[in-house]
Amino acid sequence: MKRTIDGFFKPNQKSAPPTEQSTEEPSKHETYPLSVAQFPASISDALGFAPATDGRLIDDRPDLDIVYYQPYIPKEIEKELFQFLRCELFFYRVQYNIKRGPVETQINTPRFTTVFGVDESSYFSPQGHLLDAVTKRPIPKDRYKCKPRPIPGCLDQLRKITERTTDQKFNFCLVNYYANGNDSISYHSDDERFLGSNPAIASFSLGARRDFLMKHKPPNSNQKGAIDSEKPLKLPLASGDMLVMRGPTQSNWLHSIPKRKGKDSDRGRINITFRRAMVRGGTENYYTYNVGSGGVFKWSKERQEMVAWTAGS
Repeated sequence: MKRTIDGFFKPNQKSAPPTEQSTEEPSKHETYPLSVAQFPASISDALGFAPATDGRLIDDRPDLDIVYYQPYIPKEIEKELFQFLRCELFFYRVQYNIKRGPVETQINTPRFTTVFGVDESSYFSPQGHLLDAVTKRPIPKDRYKCKPRPIPGCLDQLRKITERTTDQKFNFCLVNYYANGNDSISYHSDDERFLGSNPAIASFSLGARRDFLMKHKPPNSNQKGAIDSEKPLKLPLASGDMLVMRGPTQSNWLHSIPKRKGKDSDRGRINITFRRAMVRGGTENYYTYNVGSGGVFKWSKERQEMVAWTAGS
């Protein structure tokens, strides 16, 4: 049973310590290198009060449609939620090759990543089996080159709450861990065809404050009116904040998390994004660039950093 509003805001009430464990069975799947615990009651109950504030609409620039929650996650649990996810999730440091003309370049992803979910052509049964969305039967073995995996219970709980807030449907959860101010992501837009037209993406921030920069894409030669792409929009994302980027935003704007020096540059940050992939190409893309073929990393409480993980460690 969830706590009442009066009970939740009782003056002397303290959040449960980060070491509290849920009594529910952890999420397991054959594609998981290790199980993922469920949220403890202290987090699960408090999420019932999200969003903590009303979203602020930002649409004062051309082709921009954003709802900004400051914060979305209740302050009582944002630190505990960050610590829980950093400890429980497994991550990857993906390397991949791209071709720029005749030259092939190896890219080292400057952050830790992980991903869960599958596109709309398939779905997971309660037992974790991949079924065809139309026939409801097991998918052909050659449908995917990658190995899709279901969203673990803790992140799925956050997904369902986010869907109710945004009135959107999501089938993918991407998680980035920025270990410090040197980890970053360059300017890009999430405008892949497999997301459909005018996709909505919900993006959570936990941990260290990081600047979120946005700039309009250069105008086409036949586009009327000048777009000032030299002055980026800067949003100082704090722990617990959430952005919903929707409408024409992805088609017309680029966004990035630049490197950071000084304050908070030695602290970690988790970014969770929920999105909806329409076709199998989205599944292949997300697992290629967020899992890859590299090793698994897990947070070490003793060393206070991500370390390589092996079965039995």
